[in-house]
Amino acid sequence: MANLSSFDLNLLRVLDALLIEQSTVRAGERLGLSQPAVSGALKRLRLSLDDELFFRSGQKLEATEFALSLKEPLQEVLNRVEALISARDVFDPATTDHRFRISGSDFFAEMLMPVLAEHLTVHAPSLRVHLVDLVPDDRVGTLASHDVDFALLPETPLPDWADGQPVFSSSFSVIARKAHPRTTELALAPGDVVPLDLFCDLGHVLFSTEGNSKGLGDEALARIGRERRVAMTLPVFSGVYRAVAGSDLIALLPTALAHRIAESANLNVFEPPIPVDPARLVLIWHRRFSESPPHRWLRSRITELLHPLNA
Repeated sequence: MANLSSFDLNLLRVLDALLIEQSTVRAGERLGLSQPAVSGALKRLRLSLDDELFFRSGQKLEATEFALSLKEPLQEVLNRVEALISARDVFDPATTDHRFRISGSDFFAEMLMPVLAEHLTVHAPSLRVHLVDLVPDDRVGTLASHDVDFALLPETPLPDWADGQPVFSSSFSVIARKAHPRTTELALAPGDVVPLDLFCDLGHVLFSTEGNSKGLGDEALARIGRERRVAMTLPVFSGVYRAVAGSDLIALLPTALAHRIAESANLNVFEPPIPVDPARLVLIWHRRFSESPPHRWLRSRITELLHPLNA
């Protein structure tokens, strides 16, 4: 086994990249090294640490138990070293070229990303932001695996390694196509309350990344002993309002989004017949980045830009 005086500390960056990427090619791309250079470093790591570290499993490298045991401690050490050597740096959004990945629903593609793009164009023109799909079965875990920097999620219990802050809460409105025969028959005007019997009788489209057939609307109805008929679930909000626009189904949609897309999607927006608990959204991140100036700056901007959506 190696000791500190003889160990090349640069190899730790290679080990970290291999643990994240599970590929010598992608690890090289992350570090700016060639694939042969990464393979050579892996050979030196195996000799120094007296462990195979990785073995081939299909198209990727799989870490040994010993290598996996190093992953979290190694990331913590590297983050501390980076913070140590950059402690005197002053973060300047005007010149930063940081890249961030945000996990969230397509609600944020419609309601956050356009205003964020406008803000970044003026204040941080070289900063890059990527909105990626939510991972339904592991929304929080993507932060631990370095797949994303932030996640925008409904309120949820967080592990001790994650941190978060509320960013907005949204009420819900009912959407239906403008030529809907039942709303026309009742002469319902935009902004009117949908009668309870009609609300329960019509088929609903429900947003759910997991395909769940129950949501906040069902909880509200259950409190008064009523049920609705969920005819369809979709994992994206754009799919929900397009399905409503092309059928006699209706849906509960976050109020700000409903009013944003109503005209272009040829929809009317109504009030629900019962109080529906608001959806409360939080921005979460890995605690290793809680004091990172670039992260703190972008978190503040996201919070400020989402604040007007509170309803």
